[in-house]
Amino acid sequence: MRKKELEKFKKLLQEERKRILQNALRMADRKVTIDSDDVPDIVDLAASDLNLNLNVEIRERERHLLGKIDSALQKIDEGSFGVCEECGERIGTARLEARPVTGLCIKCKEEQEELEKRSGARRGDQEDVRFPIKPIVSDN
Repeated sequence: MRKKELEKFKKLLQEERKRILQNALRMADRKVTIDSDDVPDIVDLAASDLNLNLNVEIRERERHLLGKIDSALQKIDEGSFGVCEECGERIGTARLEARPVTGLCIKCKEEQEELEKRSGARRGDQEDVRFPIKPIVSDN
């Protein structure tokens, strides 16, 4: 991959990393506990609890994505960005533009999804094993 393309992806990944970290700081500043004295009735309490659970899920997904971003940035530094972790072939530019944190070419990703479908695995379980990360969102 050309240096100019690598720099473009590096900048994109760094900007996304910064956005996620800023969002995490904003969320950390918010009150994350539910005080039943502050909630007028059981419906409001349930809604508050649901909102809290949603925030936790969002934070977990962002943590997962940060790991994938860090992994992609490390690959850029090592010179292995854009190479499929499974088959070693080059990952297409269009795929990288759509999903710069991906570690799989489209063919290997499709094979992985088919295997997951047949085995009943949840989406992303197989690929998560490949990322030695602290990550968030499944690939595609």
